[in-house]
Amino acid sequence: MTQHVTPPLVLIPESAPFNADQRAWLSGYFAALLGPAIEGATALGPGEVPSSGPALADNGDAPWHDPSISLDERMAMARDRSEPQKLMAAMAQQDCGQCGYNCADYANAIFLKKEERLNLCQPGGKDTLRMLKKLEAEFGAAAPAGAAPAAAEAPKAEAPLGPYGLCRENPAEAVFLSRRRLNAPGGEKETWHIEIDLTDTGIEYAVGDSLGLFPANAPALVDMVIAELGARPERVIATRFGEKTLREHLLTNYALGAAPDGLFQLLSLLTSGAARRKAQSLAAGEDPDGDLAYLDVLAALHKFPGARPDAEVFLEALDELQPRLYSISSSPKADPGRVSLTVDAVRYSHRSRLRLGVASTHLGERLAETSTVKVYLQKAHGFGLPASPETPIIMVGPGTGIAPFRAFLRERAATRAPGRNWLFFGHQRQATDFLYKEELNGLKEAGILTRLSLAWSRDGVEKTYVQDRMRENGREVWRWLEEGAHFYVCGDAKRMAKDVERAIIDIAAKEGGRNPEDAVAYLAALKKAGRYQADVY
Repeated sequence: MTQHVTPPLVLIPESAPFNADQRAWLSGYFAALLGPAIEGATALGPGEVPSSGPALADNGDAPWHDPSISLDERMAMARDRSEPQKLMAAMAQQDCGQCGYNCADYANAIFLKKEERLNLCQPGGKDTLRMLKKLEAEFGAAAPAGAAPAAAEAPKAEAPLGPYGLCRENPAEAVFLSRRRLNAPGGEKETWHIEIDLTDTGIEYAVGDSLGLFPANAPALVDMVIAELGARPERVIATRFGEKTLREHLLTNYALGAAPDGLFQLLSLLTSGAARRKAQSLAAGEDPDGDLAYLDVLAALHKFPGARPDAEVFLEALDELQPRLYSISSSPKADPGRVSLTVDAVRYSHRSRLRLGVASTHLGERLAETSTVKVYLQKAHGFGLPASPETPIIMVGPGTGIAPFRAFLRERAATRAPGRNWLFFGHQRQATDFLYKEELNGLKEAGILTRLSLAWSRDGVEKTYVQDRMRENGREVWRWLEEGAHFYVCGDAKRMAKDVERAIIDIAAKEGGRNPEDAVAYLAALKKAGRYQADVY
């Protein structure tokens, strides 16, 4: 009798954008992550069912996998689905990679008890965290079939570190080279062109990829938090990040942005009466005073002045400082050995206090030239130039959404690709916010940039956006699409990207003579064929 041997599942196909060593490591990592779910399997494939367990989450069977859909809507769509699929629906659906997974894999890792941290979804924030906690409570404490033993029963094996610079667990040290402001004087925005040296990092990127970067909190904010605690900045505290002073921990290890539920829970234990009830409400996600959106860690301490936890306990109540991902705006062929980013510095005032974006102002003002910064490469999945250099491309990237398309254009210029290139760019004002103006005009004069369509939302009585320019040029957009053009969009997921999709549907209806259902199906067919690609956040 011939024994039937099930062939191992192919986790990382040869067509994936990795070299052989990287594919081998990734296959081993995911095999270790998911393998125990099926006896004898190397890993679980998308949507496969663990023995005696529910179907795992996968992108191919997830109608909620759309970042423009609200959390409540996504959870309603997943109401009758398996537990892992419900966990996936709670994620932000951006597949941004900041958590170290995509949304489906993060959900499966939580379900299989391979990942204990529920707060890794950076774009989902508190809403995702609360929903994950709620779902775990509903699922019960029992481990799912095929899951690894709980940490209390057996020590949890450490996941192997990935290749240096190719995962967030093993970042590389790169050298910060320079920053250059892209806005003209008088503009409301503060956008920076950032250059980073990749020499000796081993990082080899392709256009369309993103760079993960580990920022540091503003020293002034750290000092204010320590002063508010009444703690000694030089006190040495041992955490999972090692033994460091309180100030060192707060600079690089812990987030000081939106106050986590755990901090409010801690503060509720240190106060009483109405203040305690208010802290408990905030910990539950309620907003008794209408200021929850503005309560960062320092503001939370200000709100409860009588509650001052011990510094060690305080650190335990904080979230880990997460890396930030930025679309790469350079080409390895045009800019060998270095990478560039296009970054909006976030600054705003609330109640007479200046608030700063952590990574954006770290890059925009605090990081000194020639200093080192921890970075890693986040490979793009389904976002990159067409295989044929002759294929025309249409790119829609308002604001910093121009980043990957600058990379595309530099790549096509360096390789002398004959394909036509059309860029839709928009911002507030032409006089101050025309990012990369000289470079784009130079590419247009050189014939690399075939068409450049501009939209300015604050220059006239009526606001004009990139989707408006698309409709104005609908006949030509339709002609390019019918001639096989690939379409790309980069930027805001919840509004702009959906408005751009709506414009394509309208163009298909008007210029292509499609009825409403067929126009929607036309966009879906572009996506299925890989001719509509999005890098949204």
